[in-house]
Amino acid sequence: MNTTAALPKVLLIDSNVYFSKKLSDALKHEGFDVLASPQAAYALTMLEWNTPAAILCATNLREMSAYEIAPILRGDSKTASIPLIAVGNGGEQALMEAFRCGCDDYVDRRRGPEDIATHVRNFLLSRQEGFQPTQMVPNSVASLTGDLSRMDLPGVIQMLNQARQTGALNINSGDTDGVIYFDGGELSHAECGTLFGDEAVVHILKSCEGAGKGIYKFVYGVTAAQRTVLRSATDLMLDAMRELDEAARDDATNENLEVLDETNASSATEHGATPLQAEAEHEHARISPENSEREQS
Repeated sequence: MNTTAALPKVLLIDSNVYFSKKLSDALKHEGFDVLASPQAAYALTMLEWNTPAAILCATNLREMSAYEIAPILRGDSKTASIPLIAVGNGGEQALMEAFRCGCDDYVDRRRGPEDIATHVRNFLLSRQEGFQPTQMVPNSVASLTGDLSRMDLPGVIQMLNQARQTGALNINSGDTDGVIYFDGGELSHAECGTLFGDEAVVHILKSCEGAGKGIYKFVYGVTAAQRTVLRSATDLMLDAMRELDEAARDDATNENLEVLDETNASSATEHGATPLQAEAEHEHARISPENSEREQS
């Protein structure tokens, strides 16, 4: 059994008896006292006298799954703070659905009982005050990875913000290689090349937008030694989108001017003028109205 101080109870809700038994054994190996139930409705009644440190609930239950019990837990002040971890097998779309419904985390059951148990332990440790992140960093399974072509970076940031996660989000997309730190869901520090803080966050967002490819990896529990991000994630994402829109408008304006110049040059050439003569005539035509106004005055 793990020598780390024993964590409180975990409530496991899953109708698959074999999987529930294997996961219960793995959780006990991590130091948890496990309460297992095949039905969510019955499990919720247990909360009245036995509050767990976390609830693991399957997403494929017939009557009431993790998606349905999330709003029930959040609607009661007595259970609102209990972490709810959804257990499913639907990939990144299921991950987003879990966070939208109010779950605190999501884990794919295909990872196996041992990996899931370690993930749960690391997730709870990351929420504890005074937790030393060096306990988690070397562990390769204590992370969330994904493809930016399936879930864009703003979506990942919002997901971590809503789940109040603490850790480091590493982003690699094209020439962009940066890291954004979270502290309880809030952005705390960011680095990308020589940039840091708010400027680094905006640069990373702009670089990843429309790139079409890239990967991200979130390592739970890692904290930054300093705080350099002073604005909210929403404000920084809006700034990045605004700068991208302005750059797109400038590019469109420049493209229109180039097309106009090419059209004028082509028209002048058809009338026997050289490109240099055409440019001179264009400039003369531009200032001629000014000279006419002066003569009339």
